[in-house]
Amino acid sequence: MPVGLFRVCLLVITAIVNHPLFFPKENGTVPESTEEIIQKMKEREESLRLEQLRLEQEIADQEATQKALEKAAVVVEESKEENVRWDMWTALSMVIFLLIELWRQDFQEGNWQDIGGEEDDMAVLGKAFKGVAFPDKAVLASFYEKRILGTTGDMARMREMVEGFADDLLEALRSVCNRDADMEVEDCMGVGSMYENWRVRKPFVCDLIVPFAPPEPYCFRCQTWCSGDSFPPDEQGYGTIKVCRADEDATGCICDKTKLGEDMLCLLHSEVSSTRPSREMEDLLCFKNTQYLDSDQVMKWFQIAVTKAWNRISHKYEFDLSFSLLDSPGALKIKFKSGKSVAFNLTPVVQYENSDVYFISHFPRSNLAADIPSSTHWFLTFAVYERRFIQLVSKTLPANACHVSCLQILSFLHGKQCSLTGPSGLTNYHLKTVLLHLLQARPSQDWAPEKLEARLQDMLKFLEKCLHEKKLCHFFIGNEKVPAELGFPIIFQRAEPLNLFRPFVLRRDIYRKMVDTFHEMLRNMSALINEYTVHIPLAHTNGIRKEPL
Repeated sequence: MPVGLFRVCLLVITAIVNHPLFFPKENGTVPESTEEIIQKMKEREESLRLEQLRLEQEIADQEATQKALEKAAVVVEESKEENVRWDMWTALSMVIFLLIELWRQDFQEGNWQDIGGEEDDMAVLGKAFKGVAFPDKAVLASFYEKRILGTTGDMARMREMVEGFADDLLEALRSVCNRDADMEVEDCMGVGSMYENWRVRKPFVCDLIVPFAPPEPYCFRCQTWCSGDSFPPDEQGYGTIKVCRADEDATGCICDKTKLGEDMLCLLHSEVSSTRPSREMEDLLCFKNTQYLDSDQVMKWFQIAVTKAWNRISHKYEFDLSFSLLDSPGALKIKFKSGKSVAFNLTPVVQYENSDVYFISHFPRSNLAADIPSSTHWFLTFAVYERRFIQLVSKTLPANACHVSCLQILSFLHGKQCSLTGPSGLTNYHLKTVLLHLLQARPSQDWAPEKLEARLQDMLKFLEKCLHEKKLCHFFIGNEKVPAELGFPIIFQRAEPLNLFRPFVLRRDIYRKMVDTFHEMLRNMSALINEYTVHIPLAHTNGIRKEPL
């Protein structure tokens, strides 16, 4: 009982104490706390709403960026597919073009090297022959007998006289030269049309080449465009000649190719014995500050030496000797008291190794000198091998073969046409090259004398084909079918073929002049030939335009 009363009393007291009326001031803060809470809840709600908006904006931006990236990826992928397709077609087109070009070159080279066979193989173009009346066998035979055959005896007598005088002149030249300092001159050799018996136009001019070598202890190191050295395309057919001491290695010491440090010394070459270009090199006819032989210096030395030699022996002869052409340093002329004169060319050359290929300082009566890159570049001449090849082939041909007659007639026609319309880029050397190709390609029986007309047409058609394609390959360079009996250097046989018409590819004016001259020669051919025959059949004059000679 007391415990229950105690609990009731404690409950009443607690209720009275906690009644709000006893603490009116303290209980007055409750409403204020509620308002603050509500205010904070509103601020929190506003901040959450702003955060939600920000997050939604970021999500929208990310989605837009993702869409842009996907679109860009699609565009790049499509572009790659288009590029791949374009590259594939481009590569395919290039492959097709290269295959066509290779086939065309192989076809052309095959035609040049394998022209023999049927007569129709020569009619590749033949457009220039339409409407042209070609002289028949009787007219050609009469023309050859009346105009060309009689010059053979004159050439033989002139060759004998010129060779005898040239030998005497060179012997005197050796006597006036210093054997210890000057170049050593060897015996001369006859080359060209006069010694191959196909020159027809007067005045007759003998071409003699004179090999020379440096004095001891020096020697020549020859470098050609096909010997592994780097030569640009416009210098194909040329080479350089380096003057070295005979005891030097052909490749030279490494100190010449490597820049040694200041604290390094070559044990083979001291400063005194180094091969620096000096006045001694210039005395050896080298280009200034180099070891390379200068063709201009060689020609000046040769002219001076020839003049001294003639002064020594002039009392023995009853004629005068002079240099006939300023632009051809080796062109000499013998003038007799009767007024007659004899011209010949004496040109110094350098032998290539142990072969009969020679570096020639310049070409007489040729415009090739203007195309030489520099005076240290020497053109290679294969004239000795050309003469030997003609002699070798002639032994296998029928008696009185027509190969020389074809070249003589064609050379005569070309010369007459040039006298009417002016000179062109086409030369007698081009005509001889055409003959050399045909001599190798056609069987021996095709050169019988009764086939003169057919072979002359073959030469003209072959030349027309080469003019149309702007390509006439050098006969020896790149020709692996050269007879082994000639002993021709293998390095030139394995070289890339040399196009003799390459200078005319970019010089269109000269090329156009050359083609026009050829076509004019075809149109005037019958008139030019009939002019020198006794009887001209009427049938051969119809439709031919005849111009005054």
